[in-house]
Order: sequence, then C-alpha cells, then structure tokens
Amino acid sequence: MSELEPLAVLREAPAAAWALPGELRRLYGGDLALPGRCLYANFVASIDGVVAIPSLAGSNALISGKSEADRFVMGLLRAAADLVLIGSGTLRASPAGRWRAETVYPPAAEAYGTLRRELGYEASPRVAIVTASGAIPPEHPVLADSAIVLTTERGAARLDGELPAVAEIVVLPGEAEVDVRAAVDLLHGRGHGRILSEAGPHVFGSLVEAELVDDLFLTVSPLLAGRGDTAFALVEGVTLLPDRTRPALLRSVRAHGSHLFLHYALSVDVRP
Repeated sequence: MSELEPLAVLREAPAAAWALPGELRRLYGGDLALPGRCLYANFVASIDGVVAIPSLAGSNALISGKSEADRFVMGLLRAAADLVLIGSGTLRASPAGRWRAETVYPPAAEAYGTLRRELGYEASPRVAIVTASGAIPPEHPVLADSAIVLTTERGAARLDGELPAVAEIVVLPGEAEVDVRAAVDLLHGRGHGRILSEAGPHVFGSLVEAELVDDLFLTVSPLLAGRGDTAFALVEGVTLLPDRTRPALLRSVRAHGSHLFLHYALSVDVRP
C-alpha cells in the first residue's frame, strides 16, 4: 500500500466512533467519530485562513502544499460519505473531478473500498451539485454518474434538455440562491445519511448560517497565502459575529510534518 507515515494523534476527545479497516486506522491514528446522519465539511486552509484563490488553477493543491497526508484524509472522508455535496464553482474548478476516494489518494483505494462495503455503500458516493443559475458545464463527467442537480426554477429552465439522461434535476425554493435547508432536508429524506460537503466557502457559509453543519475537518497547511482581492476565507457571504456566535468543540488534533488536521463538532452546545 502507501508509504505514507501515519498521522500523529495530539488530541482525541472521547466520542462514539466506528472502527476503520486496519490500514486506514493505522494511517489515521484511530477511528472516525461521525454519526450515521450528519453533514460534515472538509477544507484545507493556509495559516492565514485562505481556502481558495479562484484566479489560480488548482489553488487547493497549492494551498495544501501538495500534502500526501491531506489527500489521504480527503479520500478517507469521501469513503465515509454516502453523498458528496458541491457547488457550481467547485464543479467548474475541477473539470475532470468525480469526487471519488480512490482518485484523490490511489494508494489507499482498496482500503477505501473495504470501508464502503462495511458501511453498506455503493462503490462511490453520489454527487449533488448546488446551482441557483444552472450555469454548469453539461459535459462535465460527474453528471454522467447520476449526479443530482439542486437548483431553482430559473436554473432548471436553463438546464432543460442539456444534461445527460442519468442526471437528475431537482427544483428547490430560492431565486438568487438555492435554499440550502431544503436541499439538505431533501438529501437526508432520500436516505443519504452521511453527507460530505466539499462545496466552496460561499455554499459553506450558507450551510453554517442555517446551522446545518455538524462537523468540520480542517487541514491547516504551513503556508501563508496573503489576502488579495480574489482570495477566499473559510466562510464567505455571511456575517456571524457578534450576533450569531457558532462555538465549536475540538474533537481531535492530528499532525503530519507541519500540517495540522483538526476535527471540530459544530452542532453541539459548548457554552459554559
């Protein structure tokens, strides 16, 4: 398998967890604490909090420092998901992406497959795309994987007859933006228990504002990005402080070299 050195566990708060297959457990340094019904997000950020630079192709890899450990964790979180939720910006930024565990970190492909079988999942998670306008490339390969397109009436009209027959268009409330609560309720209602959000900071901001994010996995990369006009922080498009404080519980801290891997619970009440 991989020659990746295991992540070092610096902190692990007690929590109900389910056992990972042996090699994944060894590399991750333990098991994964995620409830059967949840929405969890995964980001990599620079030390100064930049998660995306849309003007630069492949900015995620640049921000991560091309960390092998970050790719392993990304694959692990995809393998644990029943469905991956993305936005139209993420779709356009990854013209060949299909959001599969084994493509982001091939050395662990067999172990990821074992985990999905143990969880009773299909070989790959289904992908759902949030787009209010319907401005997505109809030739994108993930649409041929029976992707779900969550859009508005305006977006559906734009996409009518443009997508592969296996892609599903679902009209949800909203005009300028898709109602993310309606989107998540729909996905959970269809039996998609563990939803991984790999959407960008604007969709993530909407999910946080609606208090829909249960857990956040955040890789802190040992780089400074600077905040130019096109650099995005973790949460964009919404204002939380001072009126909407969202305290988090630190579940775990792992390290690999100078990269930190943080797991926060956002849906718990941590007030004193």
